[in-house]
Amino acid sequence: MKKLSKVQQKQQTLVLNVAEMLEEQARSEIPGMVQCWFDVEYHLFPGSLLLCFQFEDEQALETAKPDLLKWQKRLSAAMLKKGVILKDMRKHLTFTLQGPED
Repeated sequence: MKKLSKVQQKQQTLVLNVAEMLEEQARSEIPGMVQCWFDVEYHLFPGSLLLCFQFEDEQALETAKPDLLKWQKRLSAAMLKKGVILKDMRKHLTFTLQGPED
């Protein structure tokens, strides 16, 4: 794995902080939410950012889907507070059953 530049390290820290904050909120508000994980290519940041909320089963996922837009808005607002503009918030957060290794 290639070493991250100082700017990319700052981006990684920013994304980690936002992801941890959203994960904490989601675990308390969404039943069946297991974890929040993300994928990002720092040379394409912020366009390549993808946060995933992982659920324990299909039923929990289906129950949470109506709230997806609310969480996408929260991600966009949290990133904006950190000075990062997400052009299309719908592309950057998804609900899934898959984990980061899947």
